Amino acid sequence: MTKKTETNQNDVAFIQALAEILAENDLTELSVKREYDENDSLNVRVSRRAEVVAQVSGPVAAAAVPAPAPAAAPVSAPADTPATADDPASHPGAVTSPMVGTVYLQPEPGAPAFISLGSTVAEGDTLMIVEAMKTMNHIPAPKSGTVKRILVDDGDAVEFGTPLVIVE
Repeated sequence: MTKKTETNQNDVAFIQALAEILAENDLTELSVKREYDENDSLNVRVSRRAEVVAQVSGPVAAAAVPAPAPAAAPVSAPADTPATADDPASHPGAVTSPMVGTVYLQPEPGAPAFISLGSTVAEGDTLMIVEAMKTMNHIPAPKSGTVKRILVDDGDAVEFGTPLVIVE
């Protein structure tokens, strides 16, 4: 077996192990850089958004590994469930954070906010951005409606499942 073939097999095993770690720990994304020598490295980003990206510099060839299945979308409460003022996450129109990160209400500093109280949104419109690991993740409106409450401020840190906004 040649050194190049052995390295490829090791890289495939390494990427598969990263995908398993991602799934086992319910992570959204994992990024690793492996340095072999001065002109040879492997950059791998494994994401639960059903994509795997591997970049290789130098003579080593990258191998594609199927990504784990995307996480199931949270199930919203039925429309007839009464919403409590104490727990906005139980509201049927609550949009929750899909990840841990920092919330940004506008696309860049000084720009107008994506949404405001009372604004009308269409399904798929960007409500805000959650930055996680220097990646800007646009949070889309799950349905068309009116923004009734904005539950976070610009720059707030959020956890997975934190209610962000209520759209009715």
